[in-house]
Parts: sequence; C-alpha cells; structure tokens
Amino acid sequence: MTTIDAAAEFDRQVHNLIERDYPAMAGLTPEQFQSLAEPLRDLAATTGSLACESGAGRLPFVLVVTRQVVPIEQTMPRTTLHGKPKPGFVDHSFEPGSLERFVAIPETGLPEQQVYLLTDIERGEEFCGAVPQDAMNTIAARGRTLLTIEEGIAVITQFPEILVKNKCFSLGGSRSGDRRVPALWISQNAPKLGWCWERNPHTWLGMASAGGRRATA
Repeated sequence: MTTIDAAAEFDRQVHNLIERDYPAMAGLTPEQFQSLAEPLRDLAATTGSLACESGAGRLPFVLVVTRQVVPIEQTMPRTTLHGKPKPGFVDHSFEPGSLERFVAIPETGLPEQQVYLLTDIERGEEFCGAVPQDAMNTIAARGRTLLTIEEGIAVITQFPEILVKNKCFSLGGSRSGDRRVPALWISQNAPKLGWCWERNPHTWLGMASAGGRRATA
C-alpha cells in the first residue's frame, strides 16, 4: 500500500492526460484543458493523504474525461499495459456506430460535467468466474456503482498496472439496451475494449465498481 497526497496525485493525472494528447484531441490548448480540470483540484485536495493499492486493484480516485470532450475511439489507443508500448484498441465486435449506443445507465447518476472524479474504485476480481448479471446485482446491493466505459478507460490510463492477466474487469455502467456488457481485458499484449454476455461468466473477468462520483456544482 502506498500513501499519496491527493492534490499531488490530481496534478499527476492532469499532466498524464496532457502528455497523452488529450488537449489536442479535445481541440484545446494544454492551458485550456488544465483550466477545464482545475475546479476539481480542490475536491481532490480535501481528501488529504490517501491509501492507494493499485496492485490490489483499489484506487482512491481517478479523473474522468467524458466522450463529449474526447471520443472513446481516441482515448482507448492512449492506453497501454504497464511497462508495454503497444496501444490499446476497440475490438471489432463493436459494429460501426455501436459505441455511441453504450451509454451510462440511470443508476450511475452520472454528473452532467464533462470532467469529474470517480472515487473509491475497486477492480472487482472477487467477481471473476461469477455471472456478470449476478455481480452487478451484488454491487448494487452494497450501495456501490458500476463503472462506465469512459471510467474504465480513465482507470487504466492513470493506473495501467491495474489491468493484469486473470484480473480484468467488466464495465456494467454502460449498456446499449441488449445483453452485452462492456469489458476491458488483455489481447495481443495490449488493453482491449470488448464486451461479454451478461449471463456468461469468465474466470479472468471481474466487475469493477466505485463508491461514487464527485463534480463541481
């Protein structure tokens, strides 16, 4: 377990996104992008020193940039596995135009802001081998929230070490009205955004969740 200063960690995450060309992809200068995120810095800073257990799949917070700022098709290739150079990719099983139909379910209570903080994140490997729908029901009963596609990408962008073999995770917070559940796993030595059926369990695929979301008023 590592103890981190929340304000310093927030600054690291913003800088990481700037280094990964998020401002250019959003049609902003680095200064404009930083200004977009800056109001959240005080929210992060109020948490003081935090425990970060990325190796165990638990994180205190992650800065999330929504698809309204940068499309998923552009953010996914900015992910990598820990210590690996190969960019992440969207699996071809997403037919053209289908990603736009995978939107946040109402239960997430997603903030209206274009950037926000996702807090108290768990990779959810306890659900490896569980039926995804059962895992989602258990998480809801605990009062926790499922991760969206953008949130999952944000997690592995900031903490690539969290995506490891046999501890990958589904993103039940984004659905398209059918039985598909988006997920992030490893393929061809790179992160892959794909999907699995809600009733099909996989021994290497858990269900990610979070304690909540924080945004400016």
